Amino acid sequence: MPQQAWHTRAERPDDVACVHEINADAFPTSEEAELVDALRADPAWLDGLSIVSVDADDRPVGFALLTRCHVDDAPALCLAPCAVATAYQRTGAGSAAIIAALDAARDMGESTVVVLGHPDYYPRFGFRRAVDHGIRLSIEVPEEALMVLSLDGTDVPSGTVRYAAPFGI
Repeated sequence: MPQQAWHTRAERPDDVACVHEINADAFPTSEEAELVDALRADPAWLDGLSIVSVDADDRPVGFALLTRCHVDDAPALCLAPCAVATAYQRTGAGSAAIIAALDAARDMGESTVVVLGHPDYYPRFGFRRAVDHGIRLSIEVPEEALMVLSLDGTDVPSGTVRYAAPFGI
């Protein structure tokens, strides 16, 4: 499928099964789909920051989730997981969901987002190496895979990222 303009919106209660399917389809195991289900019941879940890209029938095909985390004691957001149904990958559906999630977080007054992901993908959204800002994880990961974004142009906090309990990090 070619790149296209995608409509995005916040996840609704009737999207839960579709979001589960998207994550189960996009990843080799059901771990990410189960993570999203667990995060819905966690205090880290923030209404309005689970975003879907939808097809012409308003059915979700792409997904991006921001949940509460902390960098030491400073509140931040974690971008994970992001997924696109296999049939819609490389069409811009994932990028559209990520951009919409970041915009929603910015509109809510959030300032910092961290992501652990592919270093060739996330910089297009403004993410930069977290280690250059004094941000680290409690586990070993490649330095270039942990990235941070300031949503409002302010300095990002430094310290260790503390994810919500369902992440197990």
